[in-house]
Amino acid sequence: MTQVTTVRPAMEADLPDILRLYAQPDIDDGDTLPLADAKRIWTRMASYPNYKLYVALQGTQVVGTFALLIMDNLGHLGAPSAVVEDVAVDTGVQGQGIGKAMMRHAMALAAESGCYKLTLSSNLKLEKAHAFYDSLDFERHGYSFRMTLPAAPH
Repeated sequence: MTQVTTVRPAMEADLPDILRLYAQPDIDDGDTLPLADAKRIWTRMASYPNYKLYVALQGTQVVGTFALLIMDNLGHLGAPSAVVEDVAVDTGVQGQGIGKAMMRHAMALAAESGCYKLTLSSNLKLEKAHAFYDSLDFERHGYSFRMTLPAAPH
């Protein structure tokens, strides 16, 4: 039986579970950001307007996460836009509607904020993820470009 999934803003206490999700293959491939670094970044993220990390729960267990940025624009007649980033669902519970619940939550938040679009990017090799986003009526649109930059000194 599939459990009910709830989605809420993440709390600092969720960071160990979030880092566990990001250590999965196809995300950070077993590497884990040290908790002290995650807490420092968490504090900085909290200062950004309209940028939040969310978690999906089954009962009290964190089983998924995503970040949502709602940004203001001067183009598009001032309508804001939304970007989903860092989507992860625990591999042991994939296929149970957790990703769908998270994306529906992100869509609702973007719509409530008057966003004219919600975007995300997905690695070309993640064909199952592409099929998932297709099933939610995301449109394959344009190209995503990226540049890997050299590590900045700390």
